[in-house]
Amino acid sequence: MNLEIFGVEGIGEVTEGDDVASMILEALPGQLQDFDIVVVTHKIVSKAEGAVRVAATDEDRWAIVQSESASVVRRRGDLTISITRHGFICANAGVDRSNVMPGYVVLLPRDPDASAHRIRRRLERQTGVSLGVVITDTFGRPWRRGLTDVAIGVSGLPSLVDYRGTTDTFGSTLEVTEVAAIDEIASAADLVMGKATGIPVAVVRGLRLVGDGRATDLVRPPSEDLFR
Repeated sequence: MNLEIFGVEGIGEVTEGDDVASMILEALPGQLQDFDIVVVTHKIVSKAEGAVRVAATDEDRWAIVQSESASVVRRRGDLTISITRHGFICANAGVDRSNVMPGYVVLLPRDPDASAHRIRRRLERQTGVSLGVVITDTFGRPWRRGLTDVAIGVSGLPSLVDYRGTTDTFGSTLEVTEVAAIDEIASAADLVMGKATGIPVAVVRGLRLVGDGRATDLVRPPSEDLFR
């Protein structure tokens, strides 16, 4: 398998009401192909959907974090680990001050899977090809330092690839192996994107994944969580 990942440059500042799909197509260096996966940072989706709030002070920001948190897992100083209304566990309920005008914060999309589906349908209507779309955010991880991108919205792809019941190269049956495919796609795409590059979209080409997953499929339920 040959895998290609390239960033989509030239997408300008996004404001409320902008058509993200059209902006992607205008900036693409070439044509999209069947099975391409378009990976979009949630910032431009949130901005287009109007999920931006004024936060002139730390107190304003704190109040917004509280309102976006379904519950709080841990708190230390100005850092809160929250469970969002989507079920994601992340820093400050996903409320972020990066890549937005000073005095404002960006929230997570209200329904990232629905946002991914709308973008995918618009892209497919305008190009005539079958695609997958992943919306991403940057998360930390328990027990490991550093940040990586994960999927918070998906359309046209399986969220998990289940290898349980298959065998490994030694013939042993795999009993617990489920691969977080959309998180792997998000992380790979971040290699050509990232907060500092000004590239909010990437295309992953070469995978043949088709499915109907949701990003929330990756949220481990409390009954399976040994640490909550």
